[in-house]
Amino acid sequence: MNARTRSFDPAGDDRLGGTIGMEAVDIAIIGTGFAGLGMAIRLLQTGRTRFAVFEKADTVGGTWRDNHYPGCACDVQSHVYSFSFAPNPRWTRMFAPQPEIRAYLDHCVARFRLAPYLRFGHELTSATYDEAAHCWRLVFANGKRLAARVLISGMGGLSRAALPAIAGIETFAGKAFHSQHWDHGYALEGKRVAVIGTGASAIQFVPQIAPRVARLALFQRTPPWIMPKPDRALSKFEQWMFRALPSTQKLARAGLYWMLESRVLGFAIHPSLMKNVQKLALRHIRHQVPDPALRAAVTPDYTIGCKRVLISNDYYPALSRKNVSVVTAPIERVNASGVVTADGVHHEVDCLIYGTGFQVADPFPPGTVVGRGGADIVETWRNGAHAYLGTALPGYPNFFMIVGPNTGLGHNSMVFMIESQIEYILGALDAMQRDRADAIEVRPHVEARYNERIQKKLERAIWSVGGCKSWYLDPRSGKNTTLWPGFTWRFRQATAHFSLADYQVYRVRQPEHAQAPVAVAAPSTIEPA
Repeated sequence: MNARTRSFDPAGDDRLGGTIGMEAVDIAIIGTGFAGLGMAIRLLQTGRTRFAVFEKADTVGGTWRDNHYPGCACDVQSHVYSFSFAPNPRWTRMFAPQPEIRAYLDHCVARFRLAPYLRFGHELTSATYDEAAHCWRLVFANGKRLAARVLISGMGGLSRAALPAIAGIETFAGKAFHSQHWDHGYALEGKRVAVIGTGASAIQFVPQIAPRVARLALFQRTPPWIMPKPDRALSKFEQWMFRALPSTQKLARAGLYWMLESRVLGFAIHPSLMKNVQKLALRHIRHQVPDPALRAAVTPDYTIGCKRVLISNDYYPALSRKNVSVVTAPIERVNASGVVTADGVHHEVDCLIYGTGFQVADPFPPGTVVGRGGADIVETWRNGAHAYLGTALPGYPNFFMIVGPNTGLGHNSMVFMIESQIEYILGALDAMQRDRADAIEVRPHVEARYNERIQKKLERAIWSVGGCKSWYLDPRSGKNTTLWPGFTWRFRQATAHFSLADYQVYRVRQPEHAQAPVAVAAPSTIEPA
């Protein structure tokens, strides 16, 4: 048995009452990406050791383990895409490739001695809140069960691949896979390949595979806006300087942070500023796409920033290759030998690659997280995901999310947001300890008022007024349930101090009214942007 969990001893800790004979842990973290590992590291740094991290795979890495397609890399500069408490002076490029990011996370596990706290091969199938015991009952695919007082989800929105709803895709007789499940054992050389989707993954792997295949048909529904990628190799001298003089990397990180932060002015504050950015993107198309017909096909008809803005120096040149064609006719169906488009053309292919993104709007399968009264989080979010500070949800006591609703970014590093949420959760744990609380639950009116302000801010942002549909918007409600509508430093400010007044407090034992919420002071006010 892992040293950090144990069989429940009722004499030693009655906060998980009713779990006699069941393995118990004080804090359960799900996932080993930046969110889960960052949370675990900060727990250790603050003296907390009664936790465990559960991972479905056999190694850490999250999205940077699962996505390993050719050309996979970060689209945020390396120096800001790392923990503030664990800078990496050994990045080899301004934008780190996937193998380096995964190696960085492995290094963090070793550096902070996380191995004893990690449980691999533990895919969460259900987490159900036990109101009587004030704990979460966890069930894993391997049959293991345990109780946890606090449940922290580090399962990000980029963890479940989304396949397109196209008639007949199950009938295709050739090779087919999603970019997240890239089959490196399948030889693409000499093959006729169809790529469906033109999102962030596709613009990275298409230039890598185009020289290898016989023919590549790229099925484009909506062209993305693409800006030049200011990437370059970091010299040996720069790497030495960052190692020998850590303050230089700290300065580089700060400079990049504020440069990226300024971009929110166009995204969320003054969308009209995006017109100048759009001119730069159009110039990028003109410089890289000499063919007028292709240029017209890849030029978007919506305002830049409405969808995710991508960066690449080799995507447009790849599309200009003689063996590559951009198909703009809608896909009607897939059959055994290829793709049939609405214009009646049958495109025969040997391999289908889906670059169709992830199930961002539904990060949890039905039945995975069940709160008070048997409420399934999928049903709670039937009109779109929501949470207080993207972290806490009414009806789900002692449940915290990292990279939850409206914490995504279109302009800066998600690691900054992750660290902000981690510190907020640590504040919650401290408050529970001081108040001798067994469970806390964000008050419904606090969460509702917060999200009303979030949505009001988003109404004026480029994602709402730019004239397009994107994965930022919930398909059921049309609300933007993904992005934070402002400066990231405002989110850091909002999460810097935990207020127990925003929460109902529950205790197992109370003098008169057991199980009743404890009344506290008036809730705080959080301004989202």
